[in-house]
Amino acid sequence: MTTTLDESYARCRTLNMEFGTTYYWSTFALPRWKRRHVWAIYAFCRLADDIVDDPTPLRTVERAAALDGLGQRFFADLAEGTSDHPVLAALVDTVQRFGHDPECFRRFLDAMAMDLSVDCYETYRDLLRYMDGSAAVIGEMMLPILEPDSPEAVPHARDLGFAFQLTNFLRDVAEDLDRGRVYLPRADLELFHADPRRRVVDDAWRELMRFEIERCRALYRSADVGITMLPPASARCVRAARVLYSEILDRIEAADFDVFSRRAVVPTWRKVAAASRVVAPTWLGR
Repeated sequence: MTTTLDESYARCRTLNMEFGTTYYWSTFALPRWKRRHVWAIYAFCRLADDIVDDPTPLRTVERAAALDGLGQRFFADLAEGTSDHPVLAALVDTVQRFGHDPECFRRFLDAMAMDLSVDCYETYRDLLRYMDGSAAVIGEMMLPILEPDSPEAVPHARDLGFAFQLTNFLRDVAEDLDRGRVYLPRADLELFHADPRRRVVDDAWRELMRFEIERCRALYRSADVGITMLPPASARCVRAARVLYSEILDRIEAADFDVFSRRAVVPTWRKVAAASRVVAPTWLGR
């Protein structure tokens, strides 16, 4: 069945609205014609992530083949200049319009493939190498759409990607354990004598989490510098996402660092309220 470009963008919007509500609400700060390009990037990343973390009992080799197939289809369609895939049609159009470096998408897919074979990281430096492709590169993908005033925005956009990813890791410790993965660096765990596999909130665990949360907040502070380099609408968009996502850290602290018995989430009503404060009212609903 042939997918039209409008249908593809509509599918991307649905995926963003269902699975990435923080990012979805934040996009309403952007001019209407730009929003759908953010949705296209999100939807592609979601497709790849779902292949890796699909709860069905697929073998690793099957997941790897599916991920490789997605990448091959994207690059083939990009070379062709068009696609009839429900999500890739929108992504190909977005890349053509904004001139993204295709290497960004290779780095992202390579990082997703790592999740199929790597289940822990020795040091923070090792984790950063993984997050370069899983998170920082997404900040790089966003920049052509956000149109910063200076190329100096790049490292700060990368730091925002790092911050978002690390926030996810701190929130999702229990879920990642269920998948057989530990994203907290082994060196940090040993430093604080903390063991997430025990799923116990003790003094060692609290000290570890305080350390990781401060590391994450430093990344958000760097991202704040980059936000000042964006034009007003783009700055409002990124600031909304930054404010909402960093609140997850506050909620982890409020729960006494218990990320095992409950998932720290920002409720939808709060996302809408926070987004409304940083998004110019004249953009809403347009």
